[in-house]
Amino acid sequence: MLVAVPRAFAQELKAKVVINTAQLSNTKTEVFDALKEKAESFLNDHKWTDLHFRENEKIECNFNITVSSWNESESLIKSTLLMTCSRPVFNSSYNTTLYSVRDAEFQFNFQTTDQLEWNPEYVDNNLTAMLAYYAYMIIGYDMDSMSPKGGTPYLQTAENIVTNAQNLGFPGWSSFNDSKNRFGLLNDYLDGSMEDYRMLVYKYHREGLDQMADNVSNGRAAITEALSLLDASKSARTMSQLPVLFTEYKRDELVNIYSGQGTNEEKDAAYNILYGINTSLSDYWEKLKK
Repeated sequence: MLVAVPRAFAQELKAKVVINTAQLSNTKTEVFDALKEKAESFLNDHKWTDLHFRENEKIECNFNITVSSWNESESLIKSTLLMTCSRPVFNSSYNTTLYSVRDAEFQFNFQTTDQLEWNPEYVDNNLTAMLAYYAYMIIGYDMDSMSPKGGTPYLQTAENIVTNAQNLGFPGWSSFNDSKNRFGLLNDYLDGSMEDYRMLVYKYHREGLDQMADNVSNGRAAITEALSLLDASKSARTMSQLPVLFTEYKRDELVNIYSGQGTNEEKDAAYNILYGINTSLSDYWEKLKK
């Protein structure tokens, strides 16, 4: 069985924060300049785990924050976050998207003088809670892609953050609101009925993409097998958004893997699975068969 490659030396994340304030009429930018700087430092300078990463193994991630409103008197910022993380494919210059999600309830209080600090035992700030949650989700997905369910302890830490943030009074943490919120997506990912999905993350990346530099055909065959796990997870938990999200952030990659390459059997299998999960991307799936 393939196993994770040992890592050594640095912090885990290489995060970039981008803040879009085009929707605001207020032209003050100092608070958002401070937010960008402090959020990046919070994500990149904190040691989130006992793992050791080499500099070139840091997990690249982008936090694109689009601000919809800013109540200066209450220091309340309402925004939408698009978070995307990726990792290198072994023996190549290609980076593959591991996870991408849109958080429409990215709300928090912030002032330029605020210092972002993290104490997992005392969660009292929604901004740091959300950033820490995503840090552990990113690390969990990365480790799941390296070894079967290797991200469990980091995902469980994210789960603890969800529990501790319930009383902060901000949206996105509740188990009753939305299957696509922070609670809903993590709850689905850790649910026992979705074990096939977690194994998909491993097989697709470690046994599929990571092997393509050595043998393209074997790597593609493993990816085709991995897609059967995607199909099984969708059948096991029909309301879960995770399989749909996977098709959205992997669509271009999947087209490149199959279009003009592979056997007809592989193309048909991939097409049938992906079309059944996300018919809205049918134009992409048609390209698989060319």
